[in-house]
Amino acid sequence: MTASTTRRTTATRSRLAAVASIAVAGALILTGCGDQTDSGGSDGDSTPTVAAPLADQLPKEIRDAGVIKVGSDIAYAPVEFKDSSGKTVGIDPDIAAAMGKQLGVTFEFENGTFDTLITGLRSNRYDMAMSAMTDTKDRQEGIDSETGKKVGEGVDFVDYFTAGVSIYTQKGKNTDIKTWSDLCGKKIVVQRGTVSEDLAKSEAKKCTGGKTISIEAFDNDQQAQTRLRAGGADAGSSDFPVAAYAVKTSGGGNDFQLVGEQVEAAPYGIAVAKDQTQLRDALKAALDAIIANGEYDKIIQKWGVADGAVKEAIVNGGK
Repeated sequence: MTASTTRRTTATRSRLAAVASIAVAGALILTGCGDQTDSGGSDGDSTPTVAAPLADQLPKEIRDAGVIKVGSDIAYAPVEFKDSSGKTVGIDPDIAAAMGKQLGVTFEFENGTFDTLITGLRSNRYDMAMSAMTDTKDRQEGIDSETGKKVGEGVDFVDYFTAGVSIYTQKGKNTDIKTWSDLCGKKIVVQRGTVSEDLAKSEAKKCTGGKTISIEAFDNDQQAQTRLRAGGADAGSSDFPVAAYAVKTSGGGNDFQLVGEQVEAAPYGIAVAKDQTQLRDALKAALDAIIANGEYDKIIQKWGVADGAVKEAIVNGGK
């Protein structure tokens, strides 16, 4: 989930062609959600093995435990969500499971509210956070993007995907909304702590003629979708893969429509505490390994999001 508008704003070409392939993945998996803690990943779940080539790169305590605890907001299909059986599935769990084969550990996903995941890292509740979290300079440095004040020591990121932000509306309604500036005088629903919320706040300051943008923020994206589906807002916004997945799967494709182009393209990163450099470097090595052996591309293709693929793992590549 993207956050912070202090990074450069890069309007990107629309990836609407990717929607069709996302729909194929959506047709195969029934979405669901849940607030309970869940461990494990997708059908590629890994188990510790003596053959793991990168096991010795992990910190000893993690290697001995055989588990990496992952903080994640598991309600963000298709990046991470619960299927009809309650199992955590999605792009992130699949990538983590493939990395686990390289490291000889299991990645256990634990559900948490998105805007508390970095706090969970600081309190050692999680070893890492993997939740469509955008790598930004503010997060690297522990800066609150809205106030500009330092609120923590920051985190390091291992970047593994690229995504922009999209607007969507109820299908056939609010056809006058094409860009963010069209939201003046309208109401938008977003997930709290994301760049969608930041963009809405920034755009509201530009509105003229006594208009503004009414912003309703929720703990997770599915709550925002429910509000929009019921007619409680004019538009919603989330990361492109999530918005496109919702458009193609909600109501059999009859609930929502994408409008305009993606903006704010930036990297998703796996977040680790600043003092966990050995873990960070082991994660980078594992990601590079699955990119090299083709596992990464298979996962990206499976979920129909090839436009967001990266060619190598980068540490702190966010702007």
